[in-house]
Amino acid sequence: MALSVIPESHQQPTLDPVTFEVLRNLFDYACARMSQILQKTSFSPILYDMVDFSNAVYDAELNLLGQTANCPVHLAAMQFSARATVKRFGIETLKEGDVIVLNDPYEGGTHINDITFTMPIFFRGRLLGFAVSRGHWTDLGGGAAGGQAFGTHIAAEGLRLPPIKLFENYTVNEDFRRIIMNNTRTPQYIEGDIQAHLGALRAAEAEMQRAAERYGEETVRLAMKEVITYTERMTRKAIAEIPDGVYEGEDYADTDGFSDEPIRIKVKLIVKGEEITVDFTGTDPVVVGAINSPMANTYSAVYYSLKFFLSPDAPANGGMFAPIKIVLPDNCWLNAKWPAPTIACTTLTSSKITSAIWQALAKAIPHRATGSTFSECNWFVCAVKDPTNGYLSVFSDLPAGGWGGTPYGDGVNVTQDPLGNCMNLPAETAELLFPIVYEAFDLRADSAGAGKHRGGLGSRLQIRFLGDAELSMETSRTREGSPGVNGGRYSPPQRLTKITRGGQRDTIGGWAENGEWRKCLLAAYRFAPGERFLFESTGGGGWGNPLERAIATVLDDVLDEYISLETAREVYGVIIDPKKLKVDEAATQAVRAKLRQANGNGTVSQANGATHAVGLDFTQPAAK
Repeated sequence: MALSVIPESHQQPTLDPVTFEVLRNLFDYACARMSQILQKTSFSPILYDMVDFSNAVYDAELNLLGQTANCPVHLAAMQFSARATVKRFGIETLKEGDVIVLNDPYEGGTHINDITFTMPIFFRGRLLGFAVSRGHWTDLGGGAAGGQAFGTHIAAEGLRLPPIKLFENYTVNEDFRRIIMNNTRTPQYIEGDIQAHLGALRAAEAEMQRAAERYGEETVRLAMKEVITYTERMTRKAIAEIPDGVYEGEDYADTDGFSDEPIRIKVKLIVKGEEITVDFTGTDPVVVGAINSPMANTYSAVYYSLKFFLSPDAPANGGMFAPIKIVLPDNCWLNAKWPAPTIACTTLTSSKITSAIWQALAKAIPHRATGSTFSECNWFVCAVKDPTNGYLSVFSDLPAGGWGGTPYGDGVNVTQDPLGNCMNLPAETAELLFPIVYEAFDLRADSAGAGKHRGGLGSRLQIRFLGDAELSMETSRTREGSPGVNGGRYSPPQRLTKITRGGQRDTIGGWAENGEWRKCLLAAYRFAPGERFLFESTGGGGWGNPLERAIATVLDDVLDEYISLETAREVYGVIIDPKKLKVDEAATQAVRAKLRQANGNGTVSQANGATHAVGLDFTQPAAK
């Protein structure tokens, strides 16, 4: 099933090029104004500091026209939400000043924390289009802060809203607002965030109406059709440049919180002419735990994953959807239906969909392939009690990791996964608002997948709690790290650690020192005052054979403390004097020759422990 946005017969553009470009950019500018207003007026740190929101404008048939570069995982999914709201109320009943909200994962939503606001835009009494704003709200109830109870039923994740009219004539429904405030641990944010979303919607309304006034309503409507046709044409051309064939990829989530077995995604990319089919047949069925993905989230993940490779410079609108067909088995964990829990669908599952698709693309276009990103959001939520007054605070953070190596250079360090252009929570904001201390947020040495072009580095985040705390977190990549391509290596796994007041370190997610792997989804894990939470994220996968990396570049990595002397020697075959920090050229050539011979015989050596082989036994540690 793919979103149908334009007829098969393509009209030639009839607008002059200048007017076309002006209006194309205006659609994007309207969204940029939405985001600017939402960020400046919202009350929640996750919105104004971490930028976990998205804004878009649509035509009167709810085809995507323009969007801001916020959270890609939101943007295609928002179209499903908007269509569900219009279907619920009927397009003919909508009036100026109506705003409908929805967060139901089974009606076009993703996870419950993402609330979508949809408002019709009228010009001189006629429906011109829609403004849509989606924001991740800190908490909407449920069994743990942020909805991260990781239970077996959607009810544990918080307040699930079908399409409900929150505003009429731009006036809020007070009864509904009070219901929301009664179902959150953070009522102090609700009223301000609601008004911030309304302000964003009205900004888009004003820009679109101004365009219709200046250029004429019919010209604007024609531009809406032509920008979509333009993107579809560019997308089809990009697909046609990929060799026809069937290309397979695979990735997995470490656990659903209950199973000790990985939960797998299998994908086939079937390229034929100007169209591509993304087939998830063979993917594991719906799981007990809260990592299931509803259809809207899965579709959105497919679209943004392919956007990186299919004319990324084309306007980001609904024209991309038509050439992409998606086959999604009914009883599949990527096609969740009530009452399957979905809290980790955006932050965990969508990133694994991307990784699987990128690994398939690596077989289709190896010269353009990249190593996998850390493929996570590493989203955690903490409820912390202030020891001075007993006040309960709730905060979130998203400790980022590395992106994969590319054909052109190393991956970027500590950057959010492609699923979202979000920011980490600034330490200054966190310590000002919450009873915590950020003790470390730095690069994690030896965290990148080795390669001719290595992956970017992951991070090391350490937080000390001043009061009693409960931490919930979804993550993965704790069994093994990020896959490399074209001979690039895996990065090391991620790890979650609790540090007691006495300094004892206990692994609470990932590989422990005794070789035991511990489940990495935490729900309300308790910390006492003075205890610390340490999270070590992973880097991106490598690109190309590490033994082909320039010797001088390996030395630079050692001097920058990106990699250790041990990794330089055992992975890259570069021998560096530990005192003089200079390369021993003769020893390096000898070691590299020896490693090439060993690798040619099937031996894999990597000092940071992130070895990988087909059929890896997940009962044994991939790294220590």
